[in-house]
Amino acid sequence: MTLYDLKPAFQARLRPYVDRLAEKGVTANQVTLAAAAISVLVGLLVMAAEVRPLFLLIPLWLGLRMAFNAADGMLAREHGQKSRLGAFFNELGDVVSDAFLYAPFAILPAFGPGLVAFVVLLAILTEFAGVLAQALGASRRYDGPLGKSDRALVFGVIGTWVGFGGPLPDWSALVLWAVAILLCVTIVKRVRAALAEMPARAGE
Repeated sequence: MTLYDLKPAFQARLRPYVDRLAEKGVTANQVTLAAAAISVLVGLLVMAAEVRPLFLLIPLWLGLRMAFNAADGMLAREHGQKSRLGAFFNELGDVVSDAFLYAPFAILPAFGPGLVAFVVLLAILTEFAGVLAQALGASRRYDGPLGKSDRALVFGVIGTWVGFGGPLPDWSALVLWAVAILLCVTIVKRVRAALAEMPARAGE
């Protein structure tokens, strides 16, 4: 089970607010682009300032971003706003957002730019594996153990710890190495699940 499995309950709570957005003429693409733009701004601000309390912006925005991501999908599906352009915005926006929100952790000596860049690359490959499954005839894969929502939780917790001045000894890098390993497991699971699904689809 991953946090993605809790999405239906989360959407049910958001639905009244999403309905109001639709009534006011807000589109799914506007929400998607706004979420990506804010993610870029938050990431750049935290990196530029190099002040640890500003890391609290990361968990705060990661929580709000989950609401944005749920809202754009609901606007698309439930209010007739699905589009091919929107699908591009959604997938590319998620990758860009993750990269900019994880990047500030590279300024922390315990992690460093090399390890953080490696985790960002694996996160991108994780989403690529999910999208490629769909392109090859399977469903879009969201398998865990470290999907988008789960990564948001992990980096949100780390950001909170850093923002409140928690110590980061050298062994703290093991946390990101664990994230890297779980991302590799996630990639493998998504590929395997897609391959297992495709023969069934081919026989329909």
